[in-house]
Amino acid sequence: MKARKTRAMRRARNLKTRPPGIASTGTHAVLDFGCGLRKRAGAIGIDVNPRSSADIIHDLNQFPYPFTDNCFDEIFCDNVIEHLDNVVKVMEELHRIAKPSAVVIVIVPFFPHRQAYTDPTHQHYFGIHSFDYFIEGTAYAGFQYSKTKYELLSVEFEKGLVHAHWFDRLLVSFANARKELYENRLSNIFPLRNLTFHLRVVK
Repeated sequence: MKARKTRAMRRARNLKTRPPGIASTGTHAVLDFGCGLRKRAGAIGIDVNPRSSADIIHDLNQFPYPFTDNCFDEIFCDNVIEHLDNVVKVMEELHRIAKPSAVVIVIVPFFPHRQAYTDPTHQHYFGIHSFDYFIEGTAYAGFQYSKTKYELLSVEFEKGLVHAHWFDRLLVSFANARKELYENRLSNIFPLRNLTFHLRVVK
């Protein structure tokens, strides 16, 4: 394990101008952030777990991440940010390593669902406005938690999940059509599992 981590960190130190496996020009560079055992095809994977499919083993609570500025066109964060200590700092680091106008896809647990608080390693739960603190023009941007800026492209409940029961399909459809009403009035009665945010990096 120690030898593998040493090799990965040596590889990261040698990046210079690009992450490993990414050509210097003409390549759509994708990072699977906290990839676990299911790294996306064609992506560079980073994870703390040496038993994962990651190309780089790195503690995601340790900053900076082992990439230079402006590396990636897309970053996937699939159910990982809720496990990390500092959401604001993570979003700042992802912004740093993303190219201008890159898309960051964040999948996180929705706060009322039991799966959000069942996992003892979850440190954070999320609602539809959780990333508004990074988005200019929102009611929460004025708190100035960070200078990092994103644009919200979309937020969707249960994106890509297939539901067998008609009621679940109806609920997801209603929740996505009336997000404010659902979150404020109905989510504690009929909680959905997760949220998917598509964010564009603003630089």
